[in-house]
Amino acid sequence: MKQSKSLKKDLIRYVIPTVMSLWVFTLYSMVDGIFVARGAGELALASVNISIPYINFIFALSLIFSVGASTMISISFGRGDKEKANRIFSMNTIVLVIAAVTMAVLSLILLPQLANFLGATDATRGMVMEYLRYILLFSPCYIISYSFEILVKVDGYPQLATKTVILGALTNCVLDYLFVIVWKQGVAGAAIATGLSQMLTVLVYLKHFLGKKSKLSFVKCRPRLSVYRSMIPLGLSDGFTELSSGIVIFMFNHVVLSVAGDQGVACYTIAAYVNSLVVMTMVGVSQGMQPLVGFHYGKEDRKACRSLYRYALIAVLLLSAASFAVVNLFAGGIVSLFLEEGSSQIFAEAVGAVKLFSFSFLVVGYNVVTAGYYAATERPTQSLIISVGRGLVLLAASLFPMAYFFGINGIWLATLVSESACLLLVFAVGRVSSRRKNLRNAQNTIPLSQNS
Repeated sequence: MKQSKSLKKDLIRYVIPTVMSLWVFTLYSMVDGIFVARGAGELALASVNISIPYINFIFALSLIFSVGASTMISISFGRGDKEKANRIFSMNTIVLVIAAVTMAVLSLILLPQLANFLGATDATRGMVMEYLRYILLFSPCYIISYSFEILVKVDGYPQLATKTVILGALTNCVLDYLFVIVWKQGVAGAAIATGLSQMLTVLVYLKHFLGKKSKLSFVKCRPRLSVYRSMIPLGLSDGFTELSSGIVIFMFNHVVLSVAGDQGVACYTIAAYVNSLVVMTMVGVSQGMQPLVGFHYGKEDRKACRSLYRYALIAVLLLSAASFAVVNLFAGGIVSLFLEEGSSQIFAEAVGAVKLFSFSFLVVGYNVVTAGYYAATERPTQSLIISVGRGLVLLAASLFPMAYFFGINGIWLATLVSESACLLLVFAVGRVSSRRKNLRNAQNTIPLSQNS
């Protein structure tokens, strides 16, 4: 009983700051959208949404390396190998810096092609390129800030992560107001405000890791391919979960454009912001669970791992129901943050879109947490199957037929269809995994008659 209570407290201690951190990361984009919609109009809001898949790609790159590093560092701490933990931490940071700078330079060179690929139209191309140009200049800060936010929790300071992300969010809000509303800088101002706030969080995290309190520290090291062969598969699940948000927006933008035009994209943008906030809540529970599961897995305490997984599932089921209820009760108020109530037909369309989207909230948490649990217990294949199925294959398989047969309402319900299909996939993967485990146990058991 004592261990059960301790595990619950540990999970709450890690999940709450993780969820709050991811909320704030999501709110960075939402605040941009709110100020842009209020200060520059619906078309500018659509332009920001067209750019968002690239930002999701930036975060996904950071997650692939950092969640894998987080799991390996947690296991190393569980085994008492601090030297290995520091090497992994240092290698992860070096590689991310190099990747971030390289990606930013290449993207700036190919900016017009990037804007067209993301779905910019004649009406939005100029604003999409303007927004992306400044986002790219600050993209190394995005990547390193997100990585440090994950690793500072593994270091044992989840509250610092929460405080730092909140500081960045408040800074972003103030700068958004100044750049977009006061100084009338439009989408460029929104991008600059977000970039500066990300830079601030990097500096705060660096101060911690360079200080005496940190268990993790930078050490001299050489990147080893063997480390990345283990690290990258462990982070792919969470990376694809983040990337799937961008892929979802990318596909939805193109389909909505074909059905309802630029105004439809603006309407979808609001629904996507709400959906992203809920999905990140589930991801936060998963990420909060993973370091604890990794630690107990390193200690070979399988019972504790299963208990943590069960508690995480209960948490997401409660959060899913709460999210569904809140969105349906306050859909009008949520949309009014972006658009003036009753000002146009798009307001009513956005309210309907948000409500239909909310049905998928009832399913998504189970899928995300299960994928995270498999990753934390060094089963990246199962984790990756669920994440890719949920974020890419099943969504594409549902979105296009739903749009074709049911029009705009079918588009809003496509996520529910794909998440429900993924739930069946999760059960199938779990059954196959259990059968393989039972088979291995049977093969390792020698009958007593053979020992007589």
